[in-house]
Amino acid sequence: MSPKAALTARRLVERLREPLSLEVVVEGDLERVLTSAEAAAPGLVLAGFTGRFVHERVQVMGETEITYLGTLPPERRREVLQLFFSFPLPIVFVTKGLAIPEPVAELAAGAGIPVVRTPLKTAEFYRRINPVLEAEFAPSATIHGSLADVYGVGLLVTGPSGIGKSECVLDLVERGHRLVADDLVIATRRGTDLVIGRGHEMARHHMEIRGIGIIDIPSLFGIRAVRQQKRIEVVVRLEPWNQEAHVDRTGLDGEVTRVLDVELPLITVPLNPGKNLTVIAEVIAMNHLLRYGGMHTAESFNERLIARMRAKARDDAGEPAAPPATRADVGRYLLEDDE
Repeated sequence: MSPKAALTARRLVERLREPLSLEVVVEGDLERVLTSAEAAAPGLVLAGFTGRFVHERVQVMGETEITYLGTLPPERRREVLQLFFSFPLPIVFVTKGLAIPEPVAELAAGAGIPVVRTPLKTAEFYRRINPVLEAEFAPSATIHGSLADVYGVGLLVTGPSGIGKSECVLDLVERGHRLVADDLVIATRRGTDLVIGRGHEMARHHMEIRGIGIIDIPSLFGIRAVRQQKRIEVVVRLEPWNQEAHVDRTGLDGEVTRVLDVELPLITVPLNPGKNLTVIAEVIAMNHLLRYGGMHTAESFNERLIARMRAKARDDAGEPAAPPATRADVGRYLLEDDE
């Protein structure tokens, strides 16, 4: 996985200052490092119960918390706030532009905890900050390959250096598909089963073509030929042709690979002279769309072939009925027919 720069309170505030109209009320120690991808309200800690308090989270005080503090006598309010700010909180946000009751600012400044106010409603604030935190803490990795959007399917083309990954994607772009990243793909996991790929900031939407050099795809093909990021849905592995290697002829025993612990379908394409790799890539994307829609061509063909073999066995009067056909029988049948 790629190392990431630590997310500090300062970097979070600077990133969200304009989108969320943030106002720093107490600067505190803005170099505090955030270690949790979640934002949460203080909850029962303001009532004195700290048994389940996760202080590593970004703390959000909305109208409920501010109103509750306003109902407490000054002595009791100071007591619960002292308890709250005794934890090493990363940062505290106050929503709806609410007035901050005493002695929040005093105690926060004493503890070095930043307090930031936003005019957004609490629910809207959560809706906007949670994706930012999730993206900052999402696992990521760099992959040597090229990523393209083909018929809406994210194809990650991998293989040894010089095998033709960039040329394949360039041909796809020329046919109207879209480049996401070439040579270096930054993959980020979102949630448990979603992998998003994008290009590096410096090399994004540029390609290196051997014999030509660096080319700028948007300048050559237009802005519609590129996109900023795309979900990786299929991994296409290119490898040199090997006559002795086993190649799946039916597509029944599909391969899978794992990217950031997410299982993705893997299609291995052996290359030999004259193979139209671009059309193959388009067919891979269209076949994936068919499977996504519930149609598995290899499975349907397998079922029809097994039914035909069983029917033939029943119709052979002089021979005993053949046992039910299996995938291995189908494979042998196809190989014998090919020979």
